Amino acid sequence: MKKSKPPSSRRAEIQHLYQCYASGQTTLPACALLRFLHKEQMELTANAETAENLIDRYEIDEAARESRSMTFEGFLRYMESKDCCVFNQTHTSVYQDMDQPLSSYFISSSHNTYLTGDQLVGKSHLDAYVCALRKGCRCLEIDCWDGPDMEPVVYHGYTLTTKIFFKDVISTVEQHAFEVSAYPVILSLENHCSREQQEVMAHYLISILGEKLLRTPLDHPTTGDLPSPNDLKYKILIKNKKLKPQMKAEQASGTEAEESVDEGEDDDDDEGDEEDEDLQTKAKFWSPSKAGSKKKKKKVVVAEALSDLVIYTRSVKFISFSHSKDNQNYYENTSMAEKKARKLARASAADFVRHNQKFLSRIYPAGSRTSSSNYNPQEFWNVGSQLVALNFQSLGLPMDLNGGRFQDNGGCGYILKPAVLMSGQSSFDPGSSQHRRNPTHLLLKVISGSNLPVPRSGKALDPFVRVEIHGIASDSRRKSTHTVKNNSLSPHWDADMNFNIGVPELSLICFCVRDQTGLLSSEFVGQYTLPFTSLKKGYRWVPLLSRDGCSLDPASLFVFVWYS
Repeated sequence: MKKSKPPSSRRAEIQHLYQCYASGQTTLPACALLRFLHKEQMELTANAETAENLIDRYEIDEAARESRSMTFEGFLRYMESKDCCVFNQTHTSVYQDMDQPLSSYFISSSHNTYLTGDQLVGKSHLDAYVCALRKGCRCLEIDCWDGPDMEPVVYHGYTLTTKIFFKDVISTVEQHAFEVSAYPVILSLENHCSREQQEVMAHYLISILGEKLLRTPLDHPTTGDLPSPNDLKYKILIKNKKLKPQMKAEQASGTEAEESVDEGEDDDDDEGDEEDEDLQTKAKFWSPSKAGSKKKKKKVVVAEALSDLVIYTRSVKFISFSHSKDNQNYYENTSMAEKKARKLARASAADFVRHNQKFLSRIYPAGSRTSSSNYNPQEFWNVGSQLVALNFQSLGLPMDLNGGRFQDNGGCGYILKPAVLMSGQSSFDPGSSQHRRNPTHLLLKVISGSNLPVPRSGKALDPFVRVEIHGIASDSRRKSTHTVKNNSLSPHWDADMNFNIGVPELSLICFCVRDQTGLLSSEFVGQYTLPFTSLKKGYRWVPLLSRDGCSLDPASLFVFVWYS
């Protein structure tokens, strides 16, 4: 019977594949389907039972099911199912070893989590915490300041960003912390409160979080390593400064523990440079007198009640890699601004990698990014930094990469770092191009698109596809297809792209569809990013996401993937 709808480009391509394997028969027998799975899809573990299961799942024609074969419609349903997605479906659940120390994982991390807009006049909102947690974020930042009536507030200090109550933030975290992931949440406190209001904060943390708050070290004997994500399931950790034992005694006796903040540190969690940089930026924006008021502010002394809640995530100042090696304890972590981190990554990448094998390090965006823009997180994942913090409210490439990295391992917010970053035997320098004698060769054939979203103007797109590899510097490349004119429904490119990748286990693959709007200008249509290690071989479809990470279904790409 003739179809009323003309075949789409993809339907015709899949029909061609079907006919190749059906070899003139009216249906595709299970043995021919198995041959397709082995030869084209590289499903090497597939057996006769696998093929029969697919027939049971995707074939609705009774006669075909009984003869253990597949009609074209059944084959099309299979080819457009999750089984043929470019993202390995076994990676949609937690599959990695979750018993390694916390320092062995990339951890999804947010900067100034409370903001929904820019850093100067943006709104602070509880929803920002809910959104970050639902995206799998596991390290949230809370900037705490003295509020009226002994109620600590959360906002970006010395700016016009709105204020929310600390207790409401903690209630929100308590409610949503483990909605999408069972693994620990770290609350990174940037603490500007008086001792009295810090005691109020400690009271709220204990009374609201209850059993979820980690208040004492775990009983199992430690090997000088941090506990694992499995050890800390359903626990919330506090990251803040901690009193030294002698200071604790001084506070108990009522004397002023002025030295309770480590020498050389400023009064925020993230060291002096963030404050200094923030201050310069704000001074330019506001009147100098307002900015100058910062100088008169006394150093914050950590209240004992709050200090006691810091167990495995004690913030200390970063001085140098050699100082950390000799002095830093496994339960201490450092934070640094992107500029300082970038300088260190360029000058001594191998030392940075070694440092991050034992200690947690947090990187945060420069204070000069007042519009809440982000840096490229890949450069800091390349040196093994675990807490690479981004402004989650800002859409664009950095958050696309973050989404791609952390959709792996069931979207649980913890990704086991590749062995190349954890090996004690060899030193890894991501800046060197001499990594593998045999790089991985990746062939991507971008065949076609389907149902691409039409812009508001209603005019059909002139689409092209850009494929980007984000990894170590020598692996980072981009290639584009030609532009197809005036076709949003079923553009056909049939473009081969070849890449050589030295360290595939650190690489992300980004498929980006763009609309050619002029000779040298184009606009974003949709994208999809995934780790190289989650890439499936064979004929696959690529889902497309909007800038804010929402599915653009049924928009997708059809590709062929091969690597060796």
